[in-house]
Amino acid sequence: MTELVIDRLGHRGDGVVLQPDGQQLFVPYTLPGETVDVDLQGGTGRLKGVLTPSADRIEPVCRHFGTCGGCTLQHMAPAPYADFKRRLVVDALADRGLAPEIGETRIVPPHSRRRATFAGIMAGRHPLVGFNERGSHRLVTIDECPVVRPQLLAALPALTALTGLIAPRKGGLDLTVTLTNGGLDVSVAGIAARDADRLRMQLIELATRFDLARLSAGGEAIVERRSVAINIDGVAVTPSPGGFLQVSEEAEAIMGELVTAAIPDKAKRVADLFSGVGTFALRLARKAEILAIEGEGGAVAALDQAARGMTGRHRITTEKRDLARRPLIEKELEKVDAVVFDPPRAGAAEQSQWLARSKVPTIVAVSCNPATLSRDLRILVDGGYRIESVTPVDQFLWSSHVEVVTVLRR
Repeated sequence: MTELVIDRLGHRGDGVVLQPDGQQLFVPYTLPGETVDVDLQGGTGRLKGVLTPSADRIEPVCRHFGTCGGCTLQHMAPAPYADFKRRLVVDALADRGLAPEIGETRIVPPHSRRRATFAGIMAGRHPLVGFNERGSHRLVTIDECPVVRPQLLAALPALTALTGLIAPRKGGLDLTVTLTNGGLDVSVAGIAARDADRLRMQLIELATRFDLARLSAGGEAIVERRSVAINIDGVAVTPSPGGFLQVSEEAEAIMGELVTAAIPDKAKRVADLFSGVGTFALRLARKAEILAIEGEGGAVAALDQAARGMTGRHRITTEKRDLARRPLIEKELEKVDAVVFDPPRAGAAEQSQWLARSKVPTIVAVSCNPATLSRDLRILVDGGYRIESVTPVDQFLWSSHVEVVTVLRR
C-alpha cells in the first residue's frame, strides 16, 4: 500500500501530490486533502482507494465514471467544482500578470449537450460504439450519459449498425451526432470517400431504417432526408456536415447574452472574427451591421445563407479569410465600432497584435482555452485596453475545459 495525501487539483482536474524531490505526482479522480492508496506508475498514480475522503466528495452521477474518459470531475460537489472552473481562468491570467475580477462560473445543466462524437470499432466481427477510456484507445461501451441529450444516446443502435457496415479492419470511426430541428445529423470520419461512395445505397437504406435526418461521410452528405437546421437566436442555420457549432444550446445562449450586452447600443458596425456559423453575428445583427469573417468555407456559406433568410435585423456581410495568416489590420479596424473574436484553441495572437494598435473602443474575447486567451489579453492590455469583466462558462460538464467571455474597453 502506498498512502499519499492530495495537495491540490491540477489544471486537468487530477489530484496533485508534491513529492520530496519537488516532482509532482498526478492521481486522477481525487480531491485536495484526501488520503489515498495508489499504485505508482511513473508520474501518475492509479487510484486504488480513498482512505480519508474530502468533504467535497460526492457520488458520481454516471456508473461509467472512472472508466469512460469523457468526465473527470463527477466526484466533486457543485460549489467547489464551479470554483475549480473559475480558478482555471484566474490562474491562467495570473501566469500573464493579469488579475482582473473574475465572475462566478455560469454552468449548463446536465443532458444539455446537443452534439457528441462517439468512437466506433470492430471487435472481431462485432461492432462496438462508445467513448474511449481516459488516455487510451480502448473503447467503453455505454448505456447512459448524463452529459448528452437523450436523443443522442438513442442513436447508438444506428451508430452500431453503421460501424458494422463501414468500419475499417484496423483503426476506427469517429461518429459525430448532432440533434437538429429535423432530427439526428450523423457525420462519419475515418472512411475513405471512395468507400462511402461504394456503399452509398446501403448507407441510404441505413439512414432510412433508423430515421436519420442526414448521413454524411468524409465531409459529404450521402443522404439528407429532412432539414438539419439549428436555431440561433430564432434564425435557422444549416451547418455543413460535421461543421463546428457550440455543443450546448444553453451555453451558446449564455455566451450570446454576455457578448450582446457588452456591445454599446451606439455601435453601428461590429466585426465578428472567427464567426463560425453565426453564434454571435446573428444575435448582434439586432443591434448593428455585422462584418463576419471565418476561415472555414462551410461555416461561411451556412451563415451567409441564414443571413439572407433573416428579417428585422441589420445586414451581415460574410468573408472567408484565414485570420491567423491575414488578420484584420489597423486600417480595416478603423471602420468598426466593436470587435468580437472567438478563435480556435490556438487563440488569436496575430489578430490581437493588430487590435492592440487599433482604436476600437470595445473588444469581446471569447475562448475555450484560458492559456491562449491570457496570452491574447496580455497583448491587448499592453496595447492600452482595460479588462472590464471576465466570465467563465462551463459548457463542458465535469471536464477540465472551460469557456471564457472577456470584455475589454479602450
